[in-house]
Amino acid sequence: MKKIAIGAATAAAVLAGTFGAYGAVTASAAAPATAERTAVAVKSADAKDAHLRESTHLTVDAATRAAEATLKAAEKENQRITVAVVDRNGNTIVILRGDGAGPQSYESAERKAFTAVAWNAPTSELVGRLEQAPNLEDIPGTLFLSGGVPVTDEGAPIAGIGVAGAPSGALDEKFAQAGVDAITR
Repeated sequence: MKKIAIGAATAAAVLAGTFGAYGAVTASAAAPATAERTAVAVKSADAKDAHLRESTHLTVDAATRAAEATLKAAEKENQRITVAVVDRNGNTIVILRGDGAGPQSYESAERKAFTAVAWNAPTSELVGRLEQAPNLEDIPGTLFLSGGVPVTDEGAPIAGIGVAGAPSGALDEKFAQAGVDAITR
């Protein structure tokens, strides 16, 4: 019962701080100018099981720079693409639809990015896995076509970049890799 009361009090304090006296919600998408990533620590509510967990996330600034570098690489080759950058959980951070990119490219780029981060592998490599496990392509939100690459930190996936719209998956993946290179150098 004590845990429930403490949890309710904590939730009330968070809600009061979030909504304030006037019911307004404020949020900021701005990231520190020099930060490439940010770590978030989560502590367990149960004191005897308290653990500190650290998770690395790509900032909005880094995701935007990656997307812009991807578009620039495609434009150099006169390709019209859409690029999506998703976080470790597959949530979209940023999508940029290049001038003249096809309408199907938006969802395809997002799904390629999700697939790359979910399996921590370029989607071109994952296409081969379909031969052994054809049911993989039935997983919601995935797209097993070349054009998605993971962004990693110390080997762990922290984001995915997906590209769609070029005439081949190899080109899509080349442009996505340009986005990764722009933020990991």
